[in-house]
Amino acid sequence: MRLAFRIMSLLFLCVGTIAAAVDAIASVSASRVILTPLASIWNDVSPASLLKLQSMLEMRFGPAAWSTVQDLLLPQPGFVVLFALSLVFWMVGYKKPSLAGRFAA
Repeated sequence: MRLAFRIMSLLFLCVGTIAAAVDAIASVSASRVILTPLASIWNDVSPASLLKLQSMLEMRFGPAAWSTVQDLLLPQPGFVVLFALSLVFWMVGYKKPSLAGRFAA
């Protein structure tokens, strides 16, 4: 199970790095800071899954849950959210080192 969380962490890290690189390139070419919101990235990659998430949240938790996600999470810069998800999945999949040490029996 830890392996699955670590793989998800790696995937979010890779996608977040790509999103950050795209924002950096756009910022340099426009000579101003450009931060692409998560909603825009998600809509470009897979608009159907965004609509599925909306219907799932509204069905299970009510319309207030979707409005909260729409107001708080989706306007944030995409690479920041992806890096945060990568960190969360890495922390869940992290294995603490043994207290006895590396060469303990």
